[in-house]
Amino acid sequence: MITQAEYRSAVEGTLALFAKAHIAVTEEEAASIEVADFGLSNLREIGLQLLVYVNTPRVCAKEMALFPGQTCPEHMHPPVEGEPGKEETFRCRYGECHLFVYDPAYAERSPRIPASRAPYFTACREIVLRPGEQYTIYPGTLHWFTAGDEGAVVSEFSTTSRDETDIFTDPAIQRAPVVEG
Repeated sequence: MITQAEYRSAVEGTLALFAKAHIAVTEEEAASIEVADFGLSNLREIGLQLLVYVNTPRVCAKEMALFPGQTCPEHMHPPVEGEPGKEETFRCRYGECHLFVYDPAYAERSPRIPASRAPYFTACREIVLRPGEQYTIYPGTLHWFTAGDEGAVVSEFSTTSRDETDIFTDPAIQRAPVVEG
């Protein structure tokens, strides 16, 4: 759970990162920014801020903002209702995004893994995305990502997003954010 003050601060920080990435946001979009602490109440370490532009039965487009060192926990997008699961392309707009995907050829664990939840991070192949660089994650691929020292803004282009069906390796994760009072 996050407090109202943490929520407001995260939205302000997200808007500042979007400005650094030269991403224009309407008032309506600013009001719809999602702040996810994944139920761990440690937003600055494990969390993510999202702005969804469109999510239809065929496509999804969103902006993701991460504060310096903030990490989106390890998860995968499983098959849903006969569909193969979400395929997503991450394109870095600002800062650095360190994306980790599962690949059995890579076993060395990253020092970027949040110490408080280390047992729940198993994907070890690191792809560093800088502005203008992108990477596609295919359905069913275990992955997680974290921001570099300046934070990061990443555009996501994907098939339909069904965030509520994501499977996290950490059993304590709660996908739906809870904001106090």
